[in-house]
Amino acid sequence: MSDPRPKNHSARDVLRELFPESYRELFGESGAEGPLTLGLYPVADGRLALVHGDQLAEFTPLDPRGRNALHCDLCHYTRSRSEAALYRVVVGARRTRYVTLCLGTEACQKRAGSHALAHLADRIFPLEPMYVD
Repeated sequence: MSDPRPKNHSARDVLRELFPESYRELFGESGAEGPLTLGLYPVADGRLALVHGDQLAEFTPLDPRGRNALHCDLCHYTRSRSEAALYRVVVGARRTRYVTLCLGTEACQKRAGSHALAHLADRIFPLEPMYVD
C-alpha cells in the first residue's frame, strides 16, 4: 500500500537531517526558536552588552580624552566625541580589546546591519576563561 499524498519537506527539515551541525549553528540547539540571538544592548552606567547566543560580553566606556572625532567600529561612521565613545572589552585573563561605538546604539545597529554586528561578535567571541581551574 502506498501513500497517495506526496511528502513535503522544508529546507529546514532537510538541513536538520543531513547536516545537523550546520542546523545547530543556524537555528540553535532545539531549532524551534530560530537563529541565535545577536544584539548590542545598553546596560546601566553607560555600559553595553553584546549578546551572541549564550555568550555575553560587557563593554565598559572609558573616560573621554582629546577632542578628535571617533570612527565607529560597527557602522563605520565618523562621529564627534559627544556622539561616540571608546569601550574596553575584557576577552581573556590578560587580553583586552578596545572598540569605538556610537552612543545611539539602536540607530547604529540599524545603520550597520546584522552582517556587521556578526563581524563585531566574531572579533570579540569566544571569550577566554578568566581563571584557571
